[in-house]
Amino acid sequence: MNDDRETILVADDVAENISAMADVLGQEYRVLFAMNGTEALALALAAPHPSLILLDVMMPGMDGYEVCRRLKSDLRTRDIPIIFLTAQSDVSNEEVGLRLGAVDYLHKPCHPAIVRQRVRIHLDLHNMNLALEERVRERTRELENTRLEIVRRLGRAGEYRDNETGMHVIRMSLYCQRLARAAGVPEAQAEILQLAAPMHDIGKIGIPDRILLKPTKLDPEEWAFMKRHAEIGAEIIGEHDSELLTIARSVALTHHERWDGKGYPRGLKSEEIPLHGRIAAICDVFDALTSERPYKRPWSSEDAAAYIVGRAATAFDPALVELFVGLIPEYAEIRASYTDPTN
Repeated sequence: MNDDRETILVADDVAENISAMADVLGQEYRVLFAMNGTEALALALAAPHPSLILLDVMMPGMDGYEVCRRLKSDLRTRDIPIIFLTAQSDVSNEEVGLRLGAVDYLHKPCHPAIVRQRVRIHLDLHNMNLALEERVRERTRELENTRLEIVRRLGRAGEYRDNETGMHVIRMSLYCQRLARAAGVPEAQAEILQLAAPMHDIGKIGIPDRILLKPTKLDPEEWAFMKRHAEIGAEIIGEHDSELLTIARSVALTHHERWDGKGYPRGLKSEEIPLHGRIAAICDVFDALTSERPYKRPWSSEDAAAYIVGRAATAFDPALVELFVGLIPEYAEIRASYTDPTN
């Protein structure tokens, strides 16, 4: 039979005190007992964690204050409410406990009605805080999901200007994530890059159709205007505190920079180019080469990879190119999953 009652941990080195607490709390709560600090820590850390701890101050070996310090320094237990049990009447001792993170003090001998009332009050407060934190997390997730959806749709809006399927941004963003992982970027950062990468060509919104959709080679004046899409993209995204949008802006601005300094818009060289931009440069070119366009047939993965390898240390970061080559089979799987529909 499941016991779904809230769990109270009582730590006290006197057996009579533990027996008294069992009588007071045992009908309403599931009660665990420890007779020293070491046992109290072990029970507090065991899953599921207790909902509240009644902790005697004076125990042999590890006293209640040290137990409290350790519980409050551990991410797994720091939020559990602790009520100290003490026979001492010195206010300074209470100040120590409250400073360590306890929520209340009960003085021995404890009156049963007061024990039940204090335990219930602090459990209710704790549960209310948990519910509030969950609502805040839920609202934060909603806002983040909304932001991500806007980023995705803006990225596809930019892509639709010159690629009617929009699948390029999906493949390219996944390529970026995989290459970032291979480069040792932490997983959370690699995922942010995946979410930011679809915005890399958002600046194409600001390029006139007569240039963007021109089926023949651009003249020098048109090419100069086309290159402005990197800066236009950065202006569209703007500057924000959001890490996602900061990386999206960086990718939009720097994914056409070159390792040798001959790229645009700023002519950045080697590691002056942010890592996000260097990763996006390789992934963008690879997907463009292996995709069909009205003016060209798709290249094979082998030919596209050879093109990129041949431009390591000139157009592309050579260390990233080496990692990229090892990801070609994985990229082929991504391309197979996100193919452009045929007309």
